[in-house]
Amino acid sequence: MTPTTRPGALVLGASRGLGLLVATELGRAGHDLAVVARSAEELDDARPQLEATGVRVVTLPADLSARPQAEACVDAAARELGGLDVLVACAGVIQVGPLEALRVEDIAEVHDDVFWATVFPVLRAAEVMRRAGSGRIGIVGSVGGAVPAPHLLAYTAAKYAVRGFSEALRTELAPHGVTVTTLMPGLMRTGSPRQALVAGDREREYRWFAALDSLPLLSTSAPRAARVIVAATLAGRAERFLTPAAVVGARLHGLAPGLTTRLSGLAARLLPGPGSDPGAPAAGRTLPTQPGWFRALTTLTRRAEARHQPTPVTDD
Repeated sequence: MTPTTRPGALVLGASRGLGLLVATELGRAGHDLAVVARSAEELDDARPQLEATGVRVVTLPADLSARPQAEACVDAAARELGGLDVLVACAGVIQVGPLEALRVEDIAEVHDDVFWATVFPVLRAAEVMRRAGSGRIGIVGSVGGAVPAPHLLAYTAAKYAVRGFSEALRTELAPHGVTVTTLMPGLMRTGSPRQALVAGDREREYRWFAALDSLPLLSTSAPRAARVIVAATLAGRAERFLTPAAVVGARLHGLAPGLTTRLSGLAARLLPGPGSDPGAPAAGRTLPTQPGWFRALTTLTRRAEARHQPTPVTDD
């Protein structure tokens, strides 16, 4: 096929939420798009928003934690777009719950869906970009990869691994004209609590997590986060924290890790216990309807859900 005259961008985890907004921003910046998510139906639902930016859109359903699928989708994107100029990795999951409510299998699953779902496609894209002699890679980590937080053990461990991978990869690719930007969001109002995997006393866990997500001083809007992510990636920056709270938390932990871990331990005492109904973590959207007072408290999160988290057609 004839190569596109526009630069090509691949966005991982782009059917909804932050990934869809990042892809939209790249489209507005003039990049033809290849977008990846597990659900073909959700990608089809996202297509009109992306095509409204006036660029070509290729949808690639894949389970990025499976290496053959991850590598195949990168190859397909490079082929369809005539090369890869930009990759932004947004795919992942959030799991919330106390250690006592988690099985080893739960932690391993999060590691697969956060770490390996980043590593497999990014390494393949790095090969493509290295051969071309240029490229921009943005890897979305989390402030959880800089500061440990209570009831987020599996997520924190996976995001620490992602941050280490991203920083090390930048040093490896620097001689080849390829930059790697580590993006470190704090809380973002993407409507993600309804997608989060909640363990232990599920309703109480969901409430504290969703309440924090709604606080405007601690969280940032998803569209703003997407703009910052795209700008930092295209500029080739080494690292970008997205919220002042994330910057303060990371710097404080770097200077006084003993203090921050003690504070996290105190916060953990205020959070729910493991509950009386052990079982696999369940998505927040599957929990019973929350009371009116809680719905009022989480107005910002519910608005973000309506905008950025369409009802999934599959439960993956």
